[in-house]
Amino acid sequence: MRSVRLFMGREVKRDDNGQGEPEMEEQKLGKVVLTNISREMYPELHVTKLDVIEYYLRIAPRILPYLEERALVLQRFPDGVDHPGFYEKDAPAWTPGWVRLYPHHSVSADRELRYVVCDNPDTLIWLANLAALELNIPLARLADPDAPDLLLFDIDPKPPAGFPEAVSVALSLREMLLDLGLVPFVKTSGKKGLHVVIPITGEYRFDETRNFVHAAGALLANESPLVVAELTQTKDPGKVFIDYLQNSAWKTMISPYSLRATGKATVSTPVSWNTLAGRIVPGDFTIRTVYPRGEDPWIHLNTAAERLPEVG
Repeated sequence: MRSVRLFMGREVKRDDNGQGEPEMEEQKLGKVVLTNISREMYPELHVTKLDVIEYYLRIAPRILPYLEERALVLQRFPDGVDHPGFYEKDAPAWTPGWVRLYPHHSVSADRELRYVVCDNPDTLIWLANLAALELNIPLARLADPDAPDLLLFDIDPKPPAGFPEAVSVALSLREMLLDLGLVPFVKTSGKKGLHVVIPITGEYRFDETRNFVHAAGALLANESPLVVAELTQTKDPGKVFIDYLQNSAWKTMISPYSLRATGKATVSTPVSWNTLAGRIVPGDFTIRTVYPRGEDPWIHLNTAAERLPEVG
């Protein structure tokens, strides 16, 4: 038998048969009783729930700053990514008392929902044990859910356009934003697109940030035949849509360093602009390759809030 040492000195047991198989189906890790840990979450790679838990624990120092003080929307895959998953906003009735919850009345559901707030490693382990592979965050913090502190350009290539076209558009968008006096950050979506994010001061409302992203996208579309900025144009093949619609209250983006429910267990990963300009592909960033090494490319995100200029 051997142990795998994890973040903050926590350990989980594995056998020593060379295959990395879990020793038992239930263990306790911190405050969490782990269950079904040998179940394959990513069957193509034979990645188990225990592997997912280990990933989230090792990446905890990186991901927690992006999760804390935000109401999470989970996407859970209890039987693995080759089976249907489901979104979950309302915490399960049996959620432990030590998990922080944020109550919010949902107009669409016509009832109060209790959102999970993940601000410590134990909650992160608990979420991984739920098979909450994808962790989605709103663009505003709990202090004022109607005042975004992040602005999102969701760069979405339409086939036959793909990731290279998304990179080209993101680099052009960066130049435009720099000309406007803004410093953008970028991450892979973990699928075919990219997310360009700007931290902003808390003086705006979502209609203002949505209009800004829409206007900036339209400006870029006027300069590039590759880009479209209107939802009605997304059926045009080979275009790259700069999606502005997620800039709305209680809508979300996939968290930095969250796993994605893809066959290759990709990760939505912050990258430097220099890295993006190199020859990267989404498959470079997976559960097996993403580690908290070196400086986080988004390390200054939470301390670089900016005011928005006029776009015309």
